[in-house]
Amino acid sequence: QMIDGKRVLGVVPARGGSKGIPRKNLQLVSGKSLLGWTIEVAQQSTLIDYLMVSTEDLEIAEEAKRYGCEVPFLRAAELATDTADAISVPLDAAMRCSGYDLLVLLAPTSPLRISEDIDGAIEKCVSSNAPACVSVCLVEENPYWMFTLGEGDRMIAVAPEIPPRRQELPQAYILNGAVYVARTEWLKREGRFLTPETVAFQMPRSRSLDIDTEADLNRFSRMVGSKLS
Repeated sequence: QMIDGKRVLGVVPARGGSKGIPRKNLQLVSGKSLLGWTIEVAQQSTLIDYLMVSTEDLEIAEEAKRYGCEVPFLRAAELATDTADAISVPLDAAMRCSGYDLLVLLAPTSPLRISEDIDGAIEKCVSSNAPACVSVCLVEENPYWMFTLGEGDRMIAVAPEIPPRRQELPQAYILNGAVYVARTEWLKREGRFLTPETVAFQMPRSRSLDIDTEADLNRFSRMVGSKLS
């Protein structure tokens, strides 16, 4: 199970509050909570040695345990506010659960990722000898065609030089939020997943849904419904 003798800690961050959708992590889609969708896929990973949910919320802790996932501690309330720094949660888990070489962060807001995405990102991190690996997907709208508006609504190109032909545009990628992997000691030092040394793990757009709004949740419901029927 270990990759190159490295132990992997899997962390599912799930706070009780949420700005966009109330109690988002407990929302049911096809009879399974968003939290449950991510736990089940993470449990199928062949490389995660210890999987845990980080939450301050008792109901979420109970839901995690219903899926057979460990909740080794309840997170401090100040790490679960709207203003709390996102990196504080994996750092908190890394401090409390020591002895792991790699940490993988799996937000419940990316329910379409599969276990191969998780293991693929972990493998990419190790095989690239990189300190971190994050999942990305191709953007639909290329930033080379984008503008900000200056004084008097004058068009200012986001990219300084636009290639004349669409075929010449560099391919652009965006973080899809599904998988974040980092070497634990490096993460504690850097306090972030994204640095110039971070490598990308490419995922298809079809598995890159990031649930932020009711509309996203409805879209996920429809996608799952069509798969199940």
